[in-house]
Amino acid sequence: MGNSTTRRAATYDQWFLLSLVALVGIGFVMVTSASLSFAEGVGLSPWYFSIRQGLYLIAGFLLSLAALSLPLAVWRKTSLALLLGTILLLALLLVPGVSREVNGSVRWLFLGPISIQVSELAKLMTILYMADYLVRKEKEIHSEISGFLKPLGVLALVSLLLLLEPDFGATVVIVTTVMGMLFLGGVPFRHFMVLLFVAVMALGALSVASPYRLQRLTSFLDPWSDQFNSGYQLTQSLIAFGRGGWFGSGLGNSVQKLLYLPEPHTDFIYAVLAEELGVLGAVAVLLLFVLLVWRILDIGKRAMSLGNRFAGFVSFGIGLWFGLQCIINIGVNTGVLPTKGLTLPFMSYGGSSLMVGLLAIGILLRIEYELNE
Repeated sequence: MGNSTTRRAATYDQWFLLSLVALVGIGFVMVTSASLSFAEGVGLSPWYFSIRQGLYLIAGFLLSLAALSLPLAVWRKTSLALLLGTILLLALLLVPGVSREVNGSVRWLFLGPISIQVSELAKLMTILYMADYLVRKEKEIHSEISGFLKPLGVLALVSLLLLLEPDFGATVVIVTTVMGMLFLGGVPFRHFMVLLFVAVMALGALSVASPYRLQRLTSFLDPWSDQFNSGYQLTQSLIAFGRGGWFGSGLGNSVQKLLYLPEPHTDFIYAVLAEELGVLGAVAVLLLFVLLVWRILDIGKRAMSLGNRFAGFVSFGIGLWFGLQCIINIGVNTGVLPTKGLTLPFMSYGGSSLMVGLLAIGILLRIEYELNE
């Protein structure tokens, strides 16, 4: 039994594990570096965020081990119940007194000292549900328009609850990921194009319906025109990139993290990394993300080739989720995309993001385990 387990462990994708460990390690170092001055500035111990990130890592590792020990069939059987539970939590966020408003949003459930960002759970649970749906309704998806209209009702409900928080960034990630899964699931191209058009129009209407959201979406086009207001985050991020140059100012030597750049350890950690490690460090991290997503999609491809469609769709969904969120976060940091409140997977500070991400990694490792049996 022991030798069999060792052989299976040796067959895990080594490049997948290497890229993950590298990103988590670099992320922990950068959270520590970026948060020292910020923590002192808000009256906390300089190691406050670093210690908490370490605890989140341990909890995420335990969740990953739990997912690895759980048969994939269990996730499939409970996917609908898990999604319904997540929808209930999203609804609870909107009940006065259950959650607290932070920076104008009600995204966190507070359970004593623990806070849960439910939108992170929603990403994974929506992927699991959609993967099961694509397998169960394969024929209907290919032949009838109702095949892809039915899950859109669930997607619309999840999106509505997220927008009421509001969390536009998470909504974009979930909607785009589901659309990608539907496309890979074989939705007829003409139906998919109609769906794509409706989704783009809906997201566009939501973008301009709220003045603050429209301002955030347009300020990135010329942040210097209002650099002390709507363009402040982006201009400070661009200054960080400029200071870093090719080789960086050195680990720990960022100036922008000294209370100039808002949220240096969360949404804008990539800018701090670019300032301290330079273009070469920033590109290296980007390549690690490319490697990670590539290997995740390859797991999905192998699952499909072996006839395990649920495992394939789960892998594709998780790969799309990580890849899309990475693109958006780095795009925001570099001024290519409008400002969104999205973390950089495995690198930004945040318990919910890190733990749910590592839970997803555990599911992927379980998929590999079962493929190698």
